[in-house]
Amino acid sequence: MESNLADPCSAFRSIFCIAIAGCLSAAPALAHAANNCAWINETTASGLLGGDSIGVLTEPAAPGQPTICTFTQDQAGIKRTLRITVEIAADPQSRLAAVAQSCGTDAAPLKAIGNEATVCTADDRKSGPAERVVGRVRDQVFTITLSTSLKSDPILTREALKTRIYTAAEQVAGNLF
Repeated sequence: MESNLADPCSAFRSIFCIAIAGCLSAAPALAHAANNCAWINETTASGLLGGDSIGVLTEPAAPGQPTICTFTQDQAGIKRTLRITVEIAADPQSRLAAVAQSCGTDAAPLKAIGNEATVCTADDRKSGPAERVVGRVRDQVFTITLSTSLKSDPILTREALKTRIYTAAEQVAGNLF
């Protein structure tokens, strides 16, 4: 009689274990991130942009062109963007000098970021306030731009742009080392 009662429990236990194993094996597929940016993830980018963002990775179309990660957050008609480009340069110092020209005379050295880095205002009359960091880690030249489409953005104020672009630069440069 005892063996008859043990069989249903044993069968139930086996089914339960199989169900749990099936759920656990599917979990990694559900948790897979949509963006494969090597320098910053969507969660960090979302924090810098002030809300949930969507990331897109653009691989180089040809050798010598940059890899681009773009994170965008659209909220109530305001578009906030974090754009990161990284390229491997044969002569990184001259490439950095060429890319840094986009900052003009507004460029200021950014200490403790990569081998060399500068920060500048990158405002665009059409798209709104922005900050840019241009830097280098070994033979990799990177550019980070943080922007908003709203001139008086309550989240990405001028001060917040400066603070958050520095945080983004720390993250990117750290991951390039």
